Amino acid sequence: MASLDEHLEAALAKVEQAGRRRTLRAATLAPQGHIVRDGRSLVDFSSNDYLGLATHPLLAERAREWTQRHGTGSGASRLVTGTSAQVLALEERIAAFKGTKAALIFASGWQANAAALPALLSALPGAAVFCDRLNHASMHAGLAIAGTRQHRFRHNDLTHLEELLAAKGAEAPARVIVTESVFSMDGDVADLPRLVALARAYDAVLYIDEAHATGVMGLGGAGLSSTVPARVDVIMGTFSKALGGFGAYIAGSRALIDWLTNAASGFVFSTALPPAVLGGIDAALDLVPTMDAERAHLRSLADRLRAGLDQLGLDHAGSASQIVPAVIGGEAETLALAARLEQRGFLAAAIRPPTVPPGTSRLRLALRAAHRHEDIDALLEAIAACR
Repeated sequence: MASLDEHLEAALAKVEQAGRRRTLRAATLAPQGHIVRDGRSLVDFSSNDYLGLATHPLLAERAREWTQRHGTGSGASRLVTGTSAQVLALEERIAAFKGTKAALIFASGWQANAAALPALLSALPGAAVFCDRLNHASMHAGLAIAGTRQHRFRHNDLTHLEELLAAKGAEAPARVIVTESVFSMDGDVADLPRLVALARAYDAVLYIDEAHATGVMGLGGAGLSSTVPARVDVIMGTFSKALGGFGAYIAGSRALIDWLTNAASGFVFSTALPPAVLGGIDAALDLVPTMDAERAHLRSLADRLRAGLDQLGLDHAGSASQIVPAVIGGEAETLALAARLEQRGFLAAAIRPPTVPPGTSRLRLALRAAHRHEDIDALLEAIAACR
């Protein structure tokens, strides 16, 4: 009988044969839009630290202060002894930031989606669920946990969504629309006003993932949901991207948060985040509303990069955010291009199936406020030389 390791090695061999084996490589974020990997400083076009807060001294100082005052761990899950006065005050700040009645902190964006969606649907038995085909894997996982069939609409095609709502939702006891505001791989943006209108017209719950919009988009960086105030029923966002830390939140009504506190298993059975992480979040919430100049700079960088990719004849998938893909197509070609760019001093991650659909492998270029226009020009020159 084969051992477990033998079974695993055989499975890995199949992944290797398909050219899709992944390995971990150490890297350290650095200031000025750089990252250190294998002892080399590279211009970083792969991290989600959009505003540079992961290395901001105020976050480090606040994390240190909260650790010295409250210790290194929370001690338990939130429903036991893991809820401190500090975390309750922080959730009030998050709700105010998002313009909602209440908010609940989760350990990660994946956990938030995978736990909140089944909990939500347990209160809506028989609900018809309508999902954008390119939603994040954590949302699909949450719906799979719930045992709910998805009606998937074509990416950002709200005419198709309306057709599905009319055809599949009319007889259901409830309807739920699940989508992202800024899509993590294409960098394009959902039409929130029209989504809100559809949700109202078809009496549907609207669930929006704001992981890549929080801190970067909307009024004071409060995400695109801030442009349609009090119109989105469930808002998920993260602290691990533009806010430079770790963790996630769900924001919405008081009843929603009370229900998730009771029914979201990933919340109920997880140890609460430690004080250092919470302190960093608290500092980020001080800074983000003041960073309009950084957000404007990100927009100018993205416009410059998209224009340059157009000149190179590379599709950028309708990007309208700080995430700008350069769609190459084949997996091997994309991996080779990323390797050549790294040799030239640029980290531009190659993204391939199953993360993106077959035939759409790409360089996912994530911009940071510390990047300069010269960095964009140098990257474009390197892509042109390496193709």
